[in-house]
Amino acid sequence: MDKKLLITIEREYGSGGRIIGKTLSSQLHIPYYDDDILKMASEQSAVGEQFFRMNDEKAGNNMLAKIVGGVRNSLSKPSIGDNITSPDNLFRFQSEVIRGLAEQQSCILIGRCSDFVLASSELADFISVFVYCDLATKIRRVMEVDSVDTKEALNRVQKINRSRRDYYKYYTGEEWSDVMHYDCPVNTTKITLDQAAELISDYIRMRGYEIG
Repeated sequence: MDKKLLITIEREYGSGGRIIGKTLSSQLHIPYYDDDILKMASEQSAVGEQFFRMNDEKAGNNMLAKIVGGVRNSLSKPSIGDNITSPDNLFRFQSEVIRGLAEQQSCILIGRCSDFVLASSELADFISVFVYCDLATKIRRVMEVDSVDTKEALNRVQKINRSRRDYYKYYTGEEWSDVMHYDCPVNTTKITLDQAAELISDYIRMRGYEIG
């Protein structure tokens, strides 16, 4: 691979985005970062990992400051003061980890507004992916993977996707599910997750990356 390959994946819960990310990681021989970002942010900030996990992909609670400060509040340096464990500050720590990984190596970054973080850091040469599918497919996949009934699967799909949507809106000011924001939106309703990974690989080649 001649140049660094950075891939960000935003995904609806139940769409298979996480599995697709792992498949691409294996096929492209580049690291995959998901929950690892929380652990690394904890280690670098000396803030307990439980704080990052409690706020993972959840909107902050300072909506007034967000309206006044806009996305600039998301991009500023993290504080080491009294508000060190505030949701906004934890997001800044995570963003520093994401930027650091992208500067060092080719990698796949899952969720956590990674596309926004890279674009806002002038790391424009990356590929942003959004994985989605229809509601029936999301419910079926959650039932299979989580071993729950239809009602619980629907509840998880609605709750988690609402949380991810609000989180993305809060920190970026953009609509999470607007496919116009992404280089490669992939609908997994009528294709397998392996086919979706193959589709993304084809797009990567079209972008001029030499991959096996």
